[in-house]
Amino acid sequence: MGKSKFLQDFKAFAMRGNVIDMAVGVIIGGAFGKIVSSLVADIIMPPIGLLVGGVNFTDLSWVMKPAEIVDGVEKTAAVTLNYGKFLQASFDFIIIAFSIFLFIKLISQLTQKKKEEPAPPTPPAPTKEEILLTEIRDLLKEQKK
Repeated sequence: MGKSKFLQDFKAFAMRGNVIDMAVGVIIGGAFGKIVSSLVADIIMPPIGLLVGGVNFTDLSWVMKPAEIVDGVEKTAAVTLNYGKFLQASFDFIIIAFSIFLFIKLISQLTQKKKEEPAPPTPPAPTKEEILLTEIRDLLKEQKK
């Protein structure tokens, strides 16, 4: 019985709207990250690499210890510091952060416009004549009872 209660609680938790919304956000965020990574790696970085002398940023590295090759066979791999991949990931992050900033700014502007919409005007207070007629109507209703 303890297991079924646990599963019911988990199901109630997982089916809450905000958990499902968060899951959808994570999935869309992952897909968006792939798109931005492709944009940076395939569209933005090649022209930048061309401008700085035909450099492919992902290939940039500093060889700290060269590979050991014995009789044409690599005995140990080279130890490299791959700063080009770090630069690529940094550009990815900057573009993703900027895109999210623009999206949040757009959302806040839309919600601010909703808040700025004028409230409907309040109806004017009843005049003395209307108050007097209301009292007369109420008195006539009481007499009929």
